[in-house]
Amino acid sequence: MSFKFGTIFITHVFGESHGTCVGAVVEGCPPGLTLETRDVQEELDKRRPGRSPYVTPRREKDTVAIESGIYRGVTTGAPILMRIENRDVDDSVYERFTQTPRPGHADLTARAKYHGHHDHRGGGIFSGRMTAALVMAGAVARKVLAMHGITVCAHLVQMGNVRVRDDLSDEEIKEIPYTNPFHCADEDAIAPMRETLERAMAERDSVGARIECRVCNMPMGIGEPFFDSVESVVSHAIFSVPGVKGISFGCGFDAVTMRGSECNDPYGVRGGRVVTEKNDAGGVLGGLTNGMPVIFDVALKPTPSIGREQRTVDLATMEETTMAIEGRHDPCIGIRAVPVIEHVTTMAMADLVRRASL
Repeated sequence: MSFKFGTIFITHVFGESHGTCVGAVVEGCPPGLTLETRDVQEELDKRRPGRSPYVTPRREKDTVAIESGIYRGVTTGAPILMRIENRDVDDSVYERFTQTPRPGHADLTARAKYHGHHDHRGGGIFSGRMTAALVMAGAVARKVLAMHGITVCAHLVQMGNVRVRDDLSDEEIKEIPYTNPFHCADEDAIAPMRETLERAMAERDSVGARIECRVCNMPMGIGEPFFDSVESVVSHAIFSVPGVKGISFGCGFDAVTMRGSECNDPYGVRGGRVVTEKNDAGGVLGGLTNGMPVIFDVALKPTPSIGREQRTVDLATMEETTMAIEGRHDPCIGIRAVPVIEHVTTMAMADLVRRASL
């Protein structure tokens, strides 16, 4: 089992979806950084459930408590323990899933690994509820990156077949996403996204999504080849987010159909520094940052909990059966995953920056 991420800036997560709490312990945060409870709370509120008709109706206040590592509003250098309580839990619908695994969920694989001893309620440790711990850690990591002027922002770029326009400015991506319930920087895409989501909900179904994340002002040369390249570390962290099925940096899989003359990023000089004239590399060459924004896309699958009838098996009788999942679920996990991807990236970058001894 592995509930720890990082080498110097280390994040531990704990709790389960329907346990008493969910939380994180952060080690390796330098002393003397200003950190108030409200700094973490503001970030948690971005992913909190029950805030719109397009996310799970589970209502949690997600009020964070910081138990250690902070004194008089600054970090002490000691481990920082943060937690939120689980209050709005409903275990009634989950008992039958111990014998009839839900398609698309970890019920069957968890049963195999933990021999039936795991907490299955609400998905347990496999639930999206655990991403609250990642946001808490990311809120601390944001303070570390701010010391170096590094910023991280994410936004929803695709829901189903609806895509945002390609010419979004950096200002739009930084300012607009958290002003609307879809965390989308293209205001013209919101209406068709809403239609797509409402149609899926009416059909008791769900939709997938794609999120873009940008890391700006990263110094050149950050990364730890061979196995801890920037892409390796970020991908490792991103795949801790439930529902993630893919990641691509820069031009990604489009590179397959390009020629070298198209894919290579020509160099130039701007303001006395070497820059690339475009950024198909996504800000990374040889596993090291090249000084351009680190840009990558993350693909998230449709929410597996749907009200439509699906085929499964009864493990007690080893016979095939069907099920329709009731309960409180996000029709598109990509919406609330935007701040999660943002903070997991922040967490990963903080560790890389600390490893570079900046």
